[in-house]
Amino acid sequence: LYQADEGEIFIDGKKVNITNPNKAIELNIGMVHQHFMLVPPLTIAENVILGREPRKNYFFVDKQKAAQEIKDLSEKFNFKINPWVKIEDVSVGIQQRVEIIKVLYRGAEILILDEPTAVLTPQEVDELFRMLKSLKERGKTIIFITHKLNEVMAVSDQVTVMRNGKVVGTMKTADTNTSEIANMMVGREVLLETKKEEQKAGKVVLKLENINILNQHKFPILKDINLTIKEGEILGIAGVEGNGQTELVEAITGLRPVSSGKIFLYEKDTTNLKPRKIRELSVAHIPEDRRKRGIISEYSVAENLILGFHYRSPFTRGLSLNFPAINQHARQLISDYDIRPPDKDNLLKSLSGGNQQKVIVAREFYGEPILLVASQPTRGLDVGSIEFVHRQLLQARGKGKAILLVSAELDEILSLSDKIAVIYEGQIIEVMNAEKVDIKRLGLLMTGAGTSQRKEIPKKDIEGKTEERYLKNEAKK
Repeated sequence: LYQADEGEIFIDGKKVNITNPNKAIELNIGMVHQHFMLVPPLTIAENVILGREPRKNYFFVDKQKAAQEIKDLSEKFNFKINPWVKIEDVSVGIQQRVEIIKVLYRGAEILILDEPTAVLTPQEVDELFRMLKSLKERGKTIIFITHKLNEVMAVSDQVTVMRNGKVVGTMKTADTNTSEIANMMVGREVLLETKKEEQKAGKVVLKLENINILNQHKFPILKDINLTIKEGEILGIAGVEGNGQTELVEAITGLRPVSSGKIFLYEKDTTNLKPRKIRELSVAHIPEDRRKRGIISEYSVAENLILGFHYRSPFTRGLSLNFPAINQHARQLISDYDIRPPDKDNLLKSLSGGNQQKVIVAREFYGEPILLVASQPTRGLDVGSIEFVHRQLLQARGKGKAILLVSAELDEILSLSDKIAVIYEGQIIEVMNAEKVDIKRLGLLMTGAGTSQRKEIPKKDIEGKTEERYLKNEAKK
């Protein structure tokens, strides 16, 4: 995907020149991307062989041969996948197994996995680690890219730490610990444990009553959502990504219309109000995609720090902007939030992801919001920036702010939340006290286990009927 400007790459002691992905595949290097490269309507077998289809009679794809090879690989590494099932009908954990099978099918001896646990439940993470250990025992080399330090300690034999594009150290995992690794990643001492003070929650700030949202095809995305968040309380939303979290946040912040139900802010009905009106009611929003909805990369730091407030005093004067006030505001927030480099005139695109997020956090906390909706607030950040964001959220909680925290990082949900609501297929399955959470049970709830929403593959499909039905459909074509 990229070519080196300098330096050399050696595989098995031999210097190689990797000019494109096909060359990497020829050298038995396989990549499992953080965002899966799969085609949902196709079967597992069709996805695995895509671009490497076995032929019979030169013209036709030999799908049965491919399926048998995939079955053999699956059994060899104990992956337990059915090649005839469609990708859209299997869990995220199974999809990741398919990605690994794809690279093994192409003969990979070196596997690179980029943030492989980002969308997995605790049970799926354990299963992934089991598979990786099985691959290692069979002689495969695995490069595991992650920012989750506990996973580094659990799965690796050796650790290489990078900071600002440079290797700052390599060591045996057995000879180090999470604190040392974190310090190397950031270049300073990092507080890994989040200390959350006990406090009593106050009045109900946000109340959702029977919220339903339909998509353009009138299919329900959110179903009968009932939630409350109180003053001085963090409510975490736990769930595998794509189960309605984005739509829930958009409904609360006015970015998506509610089909039925009511949203109240201190008993004031805010259902389907425009985003600007909701912001004027002191609702702050840290969006999940900062580049799309959180910043304007071609604007300066100072300009980004007033977005959403730009039409209000003291930043406007008549029909024009009050630049002295804007600049003073920027200098103050840059200092308070340690935004680097400390130059208000820098374009935001020149800042690191962590400092871009600091700009958003600084802006959204300005004006003392009564409700903060934080969606994936630490996505793509280094350990130091994560520590900063966590500290700001807990300080806001200490000041009596109500916080809705949506995160794909289960550790983040567990360490920051007072209560946790589990969402699955657009429904709140259960709300629980964060201090009494059973991690194993939480992981099961995130996949719908034990609920009526859970979609199981019928036993007859697992035993081979899916293959029979698929071949009949192919014959009809």
